[in-house]
Parts: sequence; structure tokens; C-alpha cells
Amino acid sequence: MTSGEAAAMTGLAPVPHDSGAMRGRGAIAGGRRSLRHVLFEAALATACHNPVLKPVAQRLKMRGKLHKLAIVAIARKLVTIANGILKTCVPWQQNPVD
Repeated sequence: MTSGEAAAMTGLAPVPHDSGAMRGRGAIAGGRRSLRHVLFEAALATACHNPVLKPVAQRLKMRGKLHKLAIVAIARKLVTIANGILKTCVPWQQNPVD
């Protein structure tokens, strides 16, 4: 499946709500709720301890993004990474060989 499909399945894809106070902003919804909760917790740990994704979280926070938004972005990156690992059957490498 594509990364967008994987994000939608896990409930991490932004869904537009274009009425009232939410105009122009997306919210995450749908998907598998329990999986989304597990990924959120994993993203909390990843944002603090993973040497590859920690700088991504720090950049998002430096741009002024909300803490929860940054964690959801990291969770979506985790889903994308897991999807890539499943597609290619290549294990995770911290420093990929070029």
C-alpha cells in the first residue's frame, strides 16, 4: 500500500473539516483507534531517543508547531518507515549505506 493509504488506515492522515472554527485546518480521524494510540506512544519515545527522527521533531518545534502535531508527524513517519521495510524486506538501518 502507499504511504498515504497506510496513514489513513492507522488514522494518522489529516482529514479536512472546512466548516466553522476548523476552517483550513485538518484533524486526524478514522482508521484504527487503538493502533493510532500505540503509534502515538511510540512516537513520544522516538521524538526523544531516536537519533534519526529526533532532529525532525526538534525542527518542527522550532518552526512553532504544537507538541501534539509534531508527535503525530513523527508517528506518521514511523508508519512510512514500517511500510517501506515491509515493501523492500530490508531491515532498518540507522545509517543507510549509500
